[in-house]
Formats: sequence, structure tokens, C-alpha cells
Amino acid sequence: MSVPMPETHRIEYKRELTPELDLEKEVIAFLNTPEGGFIYIGIDKVGQRVGVADVDSDMLKVKDRIKHNITPSAMGLFDLVEEEGPPGVHCIKLIVASGSEKPYAKKKYGLSEKGCFIRIGTAAEPMPVAMIEKLFASRTRNSIGKIKAHRQALSFEQLRIYYEEKRKPLGRQFKTNLELTTEDGALNYAAYLLADENGMSIKVAKYRGKDRIHLIENNEYGYCSLIKATKSVLDKLDLENKTASTITAKERIDVRLWNPVALREAVINAIVHNDYTREVPPKFEIFADRIELTSACALPEGLTPAEFFEGYSIPRNKELMRVFKDLEMVEHLGSGLPRITEFYGPECFRFTENFLRLTFPASGPVYADDETAPVKGQVTEQVTEQVTEQVIRLLAALLLKAAGTKELMDSLQLKHRPSFLENYLNPALQQALVEMTQPDSPRSPTQKYRLTDKGRSVLK
Repeated sequence: MSVPMPETHRIEYKRELTPELDLEKEVIAFLNTPEGGFIYIGIDKVGQRVGVADVDSDMLKVKDRIKHNITPSAMGLFDLVEEEGPPGVHCIKLIVASGSEKPYAKKKYGLSEKGCFIRIGTAAEPMPVAMIEKLFASRTRNSIGKIKAHRQALSFEQLRIYYEEKRKPLGRQFKTNLELTTEDGALNYAAYLLADENGMSIKVAKYRGKDRIHLIENNEYGYCSLIKATKSVLDKLDLENKTASTITAKERIDVRLWNPVALREAVINAIVHNDYTREVPPKFEIFADRIELTSACALPEGLTPAEFFEGYSIPRNKELMRVFKDLEMVEHLGSGLPRITEFYGPECFRFTENFLRLTFPASGPVYADDETAPVKGQVTEQVTEQVTEQVIRLLAALLLKAAGTKELMDSLQLKHRPSFLENYLNPALQQALVEMTQPDSPRSPTQKYRLTDKGRSVLK
């Protein structure tokens, strides 16, 4: 925004954040419109950047006001981004998505013309009573935040570990703060999905050829925190995303089968926006010439494909979106779609009444040829390319003898057990480079780990 731009129906400028500024009204107006919008703080009405004195302090104030003054909850439906224009001039960009539980209102005034607003032109106007009543009558109530989990004895140790790794430790009230409870205080379905144990599993399948006739590999990641399952799926697909080489007269060009940035965004979008109220998880399928990513996620009601590709965002599961953002697995609202279309275009999307499918063509044959899986020698070469430096170090520590967790951490000079498990041991186990000496008793205090033949071949 180097050149001043006027306000539009999706852009609002505020020179500064003051107690007198009715920020809530502007946010509510965007929440209640199908398109959402952007509020810039530190830019005057003609679009000139004047900046804010304390970005961090103002961001905290904005978040606090939205959290406490708007109903229903808008957490997970907005994002705050610092923007720098001229040197030393810092502004705040508040991204507001369209909410799925319209009408949104000021808590102080409730569902009235004083509490509800809608964006008309470049202004936030009071919402007519007839519109308030119509929106309330059709308000989405069947969401994972409102459905009571059928199991209430849930633990969240995995979630705690992920938050601690980001230096955002969960306090005693985290279930309430992360909106993992229903209005009556019971754990909701979002909590169930993020718990250490649940019944949700994500499938990653691999087929010989270009159809679903010959299934050659079927992996399931789940029955654990959705965060852990997502990381496992990303690791598996990163391993499958091999490098294809093209030799030209001048150089060798190495290209991965699928763009890793677009693939990661597509995977996370499929998982975060999946409609779990149907108890249908997303799935990922690899064919000889492509990868398909399918989620139970039709276009939100009232949103056209054209509006979707223009960047209008209506997060389906705001509770999940908030957690994924906290853990830095999502950059900010609306950032995923441009990354996907930049590489594969809108034509990779296919909408049906109940599902959304993305198809990414491979840059080369997924296997050694179009019909057969790669032979053993080729697998070894490709796996070696994808094994991380941390896993290589772990394999080297196990080269001479089997060892337990503490012994391995001491050998690798590591002190943080969760990081060791996520970055070293678990990837090695998932790639079958390491195996347990007591597979029938995985939690045994005398459990040790040893190299497999596949793991030894990586070190050769």
C-alpha cells in the first residue's frame, strides 16, 4: 500500500486506537457481511500512513476488545498483522473473516440496532431489526464448538507440549480460553479432536496407476490430537514428495513432484476446514500422475466460487483455526489460497455439494514408471534425500547398539524430551528406519530402539 488507496466496502482506515474509537462496530460489520474485510490502524482517512506508537500494545488491546465485547465469540475469525511502510512507520492490519454465526453484536446491547451492524459502502451501519431476526433464525448451531463431546474424560498432554514448544504454556483455564467447552461448561467436539485420544483418523493412500483399483499402501494417522495427526500427515507427504530431475544440455534441474508450499497449505486447509460434524475425516490419495486432497467441505452457504477465489474467507472451524494459528501452522487468515493458486491455479479446485477436492498434477512420474512402484534400490536413494539431519544423527547414535530414550538424548546432547520425540524419534519410527525392541509394550520403562535394515542403508 505504498500509494494511498481510498476506503472501500472491504477496507476501513483508523488513524489511531483510542478508547473513544468504536472498533467493535467496525469489526462486527465485517463479521456480518459475506466478504469480511480489513481494518488498518495507523492510516488516516485519505490512506496516508501515520503509524502507531506501540504496535505490540495496540495489538493486545485490539485482541482484548474483540474477545470481551463481541458476541458470539469472534476468536479464530480475525488476525492481526504488523505492516511497515516508510522506515519507522508501523501500522496494524486487522483481518476480519465473515462469521458463520451471524448476527454478531456488541455484548452490551445484544441483538438490537444498537448492537448489530453491517457494512454498507464504506461505512458500518446499524442492522435493521428484520435482518437481525432473519439471520438469527438461520444461525449455524451445528458446529464443533457447540456439539458436546460424547466423551468427557479427555486429556490434553500433546496439546500442552505443542504450546510449550512455542513458549505459550497453557494455563488452568485453557479449555475455556481456547473455546473447548460448550455454553454449559462441557467439553465440545473441538476439544475431542484436539485431545490425546479420539476416534478420528486421517487416511493417506497410495495407488499403483492412475485409478483406485490397485491399492499399494494405506496409512492412517490419528486417534490422537489433530495437531499431532496433521504433523504426521505432513511428514508422510513430504517423504512422498520426491525430487524429479531433468537433464538439459547446460544443467540438471531438480524439481519436487509437487510444490511443497502449496502442498502444505492444501493439507492444512483440508484439515482445518473439514466438516467434522459429519464424522468424515479428510483424505489424501497419491496416484502415478497426481495427488488428490479431499475434505468434507462444501462452499459456505451464500459464497460463490468466484467470491471464494477473490479471497472471501469464512472459517468453518474457528476453534481449530485459532489453535493452528497459535502453533504457527497457519500464517494468517486467507493466506493459504493464494499460495495454492499461485502454483496450480483455480482449476485445481473441484466443488461438489458435500466435498472439496484439490488435484495437483505431478511434475514427473510418481513411481519408477507409470504403473509400478519403485524398486528397492530407488527407494533407498529417495528416502535418503528426505531424511532430516536430526533423524540422521539419531540413526548414527544407534549404529553400534540399541538404546533407550534417556541414553539417546544424552548421546545427542538433548534436554527437551518433546522436541526429541517430535524431531528425532517419531519421524524415524514412522519411516521404519528405527524399531522398538519391545513392540508389544511400547510404554515399557526398559524399551529400547534399534536400527532396521532400511535405517542402516540410509547411513551407507
